[in-house]
Parts: sequence; C-alpha cells; structure tokens
Amino acid sequence: MQFSGRRKKLIGSSQNDLYDHCLQFYGQPPLENISLTEFETFAVERLKLLKTVENLGVSYVKNSEHYVKKLEAEFSNLNFPLKTELGDRKVQGGTSEYEKRRKDHISHFILRLAYCQTEDLRRWFIQQEMDLFRYRFGDLTSKHKTDFLHKNNLKYETVSAEEKKSLKDKLITSSYGLSGITVEEYDFYKVPFQDALDLVRTRKVYLLAGNAYIPHHEIVTIVLNDFRTRLSKALAMTARSLPTVQSDERLQPLLSHLSHAYVGQDYSIQKNIGKISLEQIDALSGKSFPLCMRHLHKALRENHHLRHGGRMQYGLFLKGIGLTLEQALQFWRSEFVKGKVDADKFDKAYAYSVRHMFGKEGKRTDYTPYSCMKVILSNPPSQGDYHGCPFRHSDPELLKQNLQNYKVSPSGINQILELVKGMHYQLACQKYFELTHNVEDAGFSLNHPNQYFTESQKLLDGGREIKKEVDMSQRSQENPANMTRPSQANSKQAHEEMGDLDSFFQDE
Repeated sequence: MQFSGRRKKLIGSSQNDLYDHCLQFYGQPPLENISLTEFETFAVERLKLLKTVENLGVSYVKNSEHYVKKLEAEFSNLNFPLKTELGDRKVQGGTSEYEKRRKDHISHFILRLAYCQTEDLRRWFIQQEMDLFRYRFGDLTSKHKTDFLHKNNLKYETVSAEEKKSLKDKLITSSYGLSGITVEEYDFYKVPFQDALDLVRTRKVYLLAGNAYIPHHEIVTIVLNDFRTRLSKALAMTARSLPTVQSDERLQPLLSHLSHAYVGQDYSIQKNIGKISLEQIDALSGKSFPLCMRHLHKALRENHHLRHGGRMQYGLFLKGIGLTLEQALQFWRSEFVKGKVDADKFDKAYAYSVRHMFGKEGKRTDYTPYSCMKVILSNPPSQGDYHGCPFRHSDPELLKQNLQNYKVSPSGINQILELVKGMHYQLACQKYFELTHNVEDAGFSLNHPNQYFTESQKLLDGGREIKKEVDMSQRSQENPANMTRPSQANSKQAHEEMGDLDSFFQDE
C-alpha cells in the first residue's frame, strides 16, 4: 500500500510538471487509470477536433481570420486548452485549464492507438496533428514560444547582435516582412539548412555556409519538422505493441471505429453503376472532371497509354462515377490498342489489373477511388507520368498554360496560382471548380475527385439543393454510418464517418 501511495504521488508530481505548459510534444505517455467512458469521450472529442482542423484546412486558407475564428470556437466547445497560464480554478462551473491539458494529453495517446495501424492512417493523423500544433504554437506569445523551445531541449543557436548587424541587408532581402527595425528587434536562429527545407524551398530565409537564418516568427516550421519526426517514430513504436491492446475486447471495437471514422464517403458504393456510357466520357471530362482526371484523360487520349500510377488513379475514378467492369475493360482495351499494344497483349498484361481493381482477382479487394489527400501525398509522378495533383505536382508555368488552354480567365488563373504558392492545393482545385462552373461559392469543402464530379453534375443538372437533400436522406437510410457532407461538418462527424480504410488506401 505504501509503495502504491508513493507511486501515485510521483505520478501526480510528474503530471503537474508535464502540464505546466499549454503545448507539448507528447513525449511522455499518461500513467494514470481512466474509465472506459472517459476513454471513449476523450477519443471522440479529439477526433471531432481533428476533423474540424481537416475541414477548415480545405475550406479556408490556414491561419486566416475565418480559419482561426472557427477553430477557436471548436476549442472552446470541446474544452481543449488554449490559455497559456495553468490554473486549477473552474470558470463558471466549466472545466479547469489543468483538466483541459490532461484531456489534450490523454486523448492524443488514445488516437495514437487507433491511427498507428497502417501507413495511411498514420499519415492522416500526423497531418492533422501538425496543423493543430501549428495553430497552437502560432497562438503563443514570444515568451511562451521560447519557454516551449527550452522545455523541449530545442537549443537553436541565436544569432548575435554583431552578426545580425553585419548581415542586416541580406536578412531584410531574404526574410519576408522584415525591415531594419524589426531585424534588430527579432531573434534569429541559425539552423542547419536541411532542417529548414520548407523555408528554403519557398525562399523565406537567408542561407550562408550551410545554415539557414530563421526569424523568430518562422521558427514554427523547424519545430513542426521536429514534431513530425517524433510523432512518426512514436506511431511506428505504438504499432508494434498494438496486438496486445487489440486483444482487449473492451478497446478493440472502439479503436476500430475510431480508425475508420475520418475518411468520409469513399465512393465504393457505385450508385450510378452502368448509368455512364463510354461515349459520354469525353464530354464529361471537359465539364465535370477535376483537373487531375481531365489531365489523365487527355494524356490517355493523346498517348493511348498510361503507366500504372495513372491507370490506378484514373481507373478507380471512372469506377467511382459508375463504369462497370465490362465497360472499364472495353474502355482501356479500345484506347490501348490504338497505340503500341495489341488486343492479345492487353488481355495478357493489362486486363488482369483492371479486374483486380474491381476486386475480381488476387485477394479480391474491392478498391475505392483515391481521395485528394492520397493523390497529393503519395506516389508523386516522375518523368512520363501523368498522375498526381496538377496543383501540387505541376510546374507553375505549365499549370498556368493548361489553365489558359481550358479558358480560365487571367484573374482566375492568378487566384489559383496564389493558392498553389501558399500550398493550398485543395482550395486551388475548389477555385478551379468555381471558375469553370461560374459560381461564386462552391458550397462544399473539396476532399475527393469523385466529390468534384458529383457536385458538378448536380450543378449542371440544376436543382442542386433538392438533389443534395434527397442524396443525404438516401445515404442515411442506406448506411447510417456514412458521414455528412463536409460543408455541413459538425460535431456528429466523428460518430458518423465510416469507411473501408484498408481497401481505400491499398495500391499495388
């Protein structure tokens, strides 16, 4: 009993030390016991927060006024920590700052268990946690940022006043938003350039002798890289111990539900199966295909061939809009035989892969169309490839030329290129939708190429709002676990979103 009591005191002391800052790297796991009810509540509410981060990220420019305002509201609603000072007092019967920090800590580790299971689950979790961390770190005062760096042993070399003075003109020229006065006021950090590749790539820092000179307000990029590295390693380690956790029949169903809850509609249910004819595809590609699929279709028609990455991305998209297996085989065969592939070679070398993506060969996985996140983050195209996201992977000049060819207005092209420059690729695609459909506001948050197609068809067919309501009611009847539309994102999403993640992210 004495040992138990002593251990409890030690745990309490270490937890108090852990929560003395409103932000952490989640390096130390929670040691206390919690109830199953609290376990589930914490997990679901953090998932709601991460879903909000994701949806806001594809609806607004990150850290813009609207983005910050809506994210602050969600922090308040879900009782996650924002204050920089720790206190045990509850405000008007609410939750104390200590309890909020405890919830933040425990909920992060619970979702680690759910999202360590596959590479793509880890990728999604890391991306949302990084966006959340970026927002929270940016909200700190200069003093609390410095405290955080010291607390986590991030001892970056501070540039001396003499060196700043000698490099003053170069620091002003190479660092955005700086003047002679601010250079003297700001701290600069000297960091090996390989640790600041994002800033180097966007030409936001001065380079000298292998070091990047980073102003205080840009240090978040370096901290984020450190956070990503730590979290990636931690998730890999968590995955190794997962079998032990999954053997607990109390936790396994909850973790499974949580890990399936973020993908939204995966377009594996082909509601329009057989309703699209092969003769319609050329016309549809110009009217209702997102730029990535329009690009693939054009390349296929011109070259009569696509490499594996392009066939997977485009083939699954066509499957999602309603092509049957028989139509898909006919479509790919008729195009390939116009090139250097005869009918026999197609049947031997390519027909298998078409049947495979429909779940008729191999391990019978019924593959689902790629989401925007998968297209942007995985398998970047190399020379001779046409897959990927044009806003992410195309040279800006080539992208500009393609947009001009598709009759996008010069002002519209400039808006798109500005979003691309800021790495807001899904917002750029959404702007492309608005410009090519002559609407002021798309009315949805774009996160899937097949969603783009569906919304385009609704808009072009007229009665969009009516169809949307019918769609939603049918969806809720057919599969209550499916999520609501991203534009209607709210706290119910964490409970409603389900999907087959293994098939969703499988690629061969």
